[in-house]
Amino acid sequence: MPIIDERVAHLPDAAATLVAGARLARGFSGGIVVSLSGELGSGKTTLVRGMLHELGWLGPVKSPTYTLVETYLISSLYFYHFDFYRVSDPGEWETGGFADYFRPDAICVIEWPERVAGRLPVADVACRMELAPIGRLLAVAAHTASGEACLAPFLPAVP
Repeated sequence: MPIIDERVAHLPDAAATLVAGARLARGFSGGIVVSLSGELGSGKTTLVRGMLHELGWLGPVKSPTYTLVETYLISSLYFYHFDFYRVSDPGEWETGGFADYFRPDAICVIEWPERVAGRLPVADVACRMELAPIGRLLAVAAHTASGEACLAPFLPAVP
C-alpha cells in the first residue's frame, strides 16, 4: 500500500508516548484502522492509552495480550484494541470472528498485525515503534485520506 504521508518522532518517556497517542486520536473517526508494530516493551499499549484518554475514556487501559481484544465504548463509537501476539495460526482470524469488528462505527487498533497477515483490512495509519537508547522512536505512516487526517495534528512532516 502506498504511503501518503509519514511522520517520525522521538518519544523520550511514557508521558511523550501518551501525548503522541492523544495527537493521533484527534483525527480518528468511525471506520479507522490503525496498526501498531514493534517489539515487546516498545510502548504500543502506552500509545493506545494516550489515544483512549484523548477520546474521553477515563478507566484503565490494559494490554489485550491474553484476551486478544479489549472493547471500549466511547460516545457512539466502539474502540477495539487488538493484540495478536499470541496468535500462532493466521486462521484464528476466521475462527475468532475478528472481521466482524471492522465496521463504520468502530475504531480498530491492532498490535502485532503481522500475526494475521493478509486478513486485516488496509490500515489507514501504520505505526512502528522501536526502542531507542533513550525512550522510543515512533514512525507513523498514512495509507488513506482518513489516515492522513490523523497525521495532521501529530508532528511536522518528514522532509
